[in-house]
Amino acid sequence: MSADVLEQAFASTAKVLANLQPGNLDQPTPCASWKVRDLVNHIVGGTYFFATTAETGQAPGQSGIDYSAGDVQAQFAEGAQKAVAAFRAPGAMEKTMKLPFGELAGSTFVMIAATDTFAHGWDLANALGISTDLDPAVAEQLLSLSMIPDEFRGPDGAAPFGPKVDVSDSACAADRLAGYLGRHP
Repeated sequence: MSADVLEQAFASTAKVLANLQPGNLDQPTPCASWKVRDLVNHIVGGTYFFATTAETGQAPGQSGIDYSAGDVQAQFAEGAQKAVAAFRAPGAMEKTMKLPFGELAGSTFVMIAATDTFAHGWDLANALGISTDLDPAVAEQLLSLSMIPDEFRGPDGAAPFGPKVDVSDSACAADRLAGYLGRHP
């Protein structure tokens, strides 16, 4: 794996973030325990989390920064640029990265980062009422590589992923990925 898929996931989510208005921040999202503000903080904060982890090999603690209070698009762009550069650094794909849930090679973690970013871009598009037909090539690639063990699935807030939702094969790739990740397109 390379950082290309992460860069493409960031580009897709940046397009969704461009539709965010301050009045959207208290709207609900497909993640029942999160409002748009929480989702935006996760998306933007995730860029810096991914960058720091790829740079140092160690996941940082929670920042507590409210990114939704600032220039969301600029902060996202800055964090995304740092994360892509960190994953493109020599040796990053082979580096062991210590995360709260275990140790992974950079080549595995970059896929988790890309999937997280893309999926939450889908969540935000859904919450904002805009098209969820996000970058089909990225969605297909992430869908083809996603493997979620049953023990990682459960109710919102109790597990990282919901139970798999059956989605028509004719649905767009991003909606099929969302269903695989436990969302309801």
